[in-house]
Amino acid sequence: MSKTKYRFTYDEVRVIVIALVELKNQLIAEGRYTDAVDELLVRFVD
Repeated sequence: MSKTKYRFTYDEVRVIVIALVELKNQLIAEGRYTDAVDELLVRFVD
C-alpha cells in the first residue's frame, strides 16, 4: 500500500489543527477515547 503525501498551506494546517482540538475537547466531554485524534494532531503539528 502506497502512502500519498499531501502539501498543506500554513492556513490549511491551522484550520485542521483547530478542528481536531475542538473534536478532542468534544470527545473528552463525552468521556470517549481521543487516541486517534491525538495521533492526527501529532502528524499535523510536526
